[in-house]
Amino acid sequence: MGELISRAWSDAAFKARLLSDTMAVLKENGIAVPENVTVKAVENTDKVFHLVIPPKPAGDELSDEDLRKVAGGLNPQPLPPLEDRTFLK
Repeated sequence: MGELISRAWSDAAFKARLLSDTMAVLKENGIAVPENVTVKAVENTDKVFHLVIPPKPAGDELSDEDLRKVAGGLNPQPLPPLEDRTFLK
């Protein structure tokens, strides 16, 4: 996908086609999309940002207690001492 985006930045005609006929451009560039899926290209600008909301997960939902644990950042593994954390070195 990075190559398509790079090309869209440098080729206005390609960008227009990618935005207007995304599925065909993907196919022409060897990117397989399952038959039951549609891909639509949109463009963020300095004035418009697209917030993509993913589909709601299927199956069991978290209980309120489990959700609090996740949202609160509960980590059963303690962090190593500060001097041992490689990202600080």
